[in-house]
Amino acid sequence: MSKNSVSENERLGRFISLVLRHKPETIGLKLDKNGWADCGELINGINRTGKYYINSDILDEIVRTNNKKRYSFSEDGKRIRANQGHSVRVDVELKECRPPEFLYHGTAERSLEAILREGLKPMSRLYVHLSPDIETALNVGKRHGKPVVLRIDAGEMYLSGDYKFFLSENGVWLAEIVPPEYINLADTDKKQ
Repeated sequence: MSKNSVSENERLGRFISLVLRHKPETIGLKLDKNGWADCGELINGINRTGKYYINSDILDEIVRTNNKKRYSFSEDGKRIRANQGHSVRVDVELKECRPPEFLYHGTAERSLEAILREGLKPMSRLYVHLSPDIETALNVGKRHGKPVVLRIDAGEMYLSGDYKFFLSENGVWLAEIVPPEYINLADTDKKQ
């Protein structure tokens, strides 16, 4: 997608994601221990940058229409947070869940050798992100180069008792690490 085909709200949504997941200090914002930010402070901070204009209606639309469901409002609608993907230490109150038998991870082919040797690590994030299906993982992999999809033996991992899985508000599965013995190449021709 060319830069010109990205809407102003999509660019603003990406900026909000950067702020709420990685760099709240760029607009002078403070997240609480659970990753929540005051909506008014977020709006004011973004407007102070001069890069974007936002109000509560625009923020509501961005949250409502984000195809990845990246954000959640608090029950009273006064606070907002990113659902997952943080590099800043927050506890988004994830609930441990039993995963399906298989989950998938999309990555670039150039990373394959290291992953098969060392496993999946969260890198700059708090968790490894896993997809419930091959197609989603393939789309993630395309963002990083020539895509490859890995099948994670999540059920076996979970049953070992050594690993926990969490399901975020937007359907992304999370794990602290995935050791190499639970990783295989997925058959992308089957698409499940």
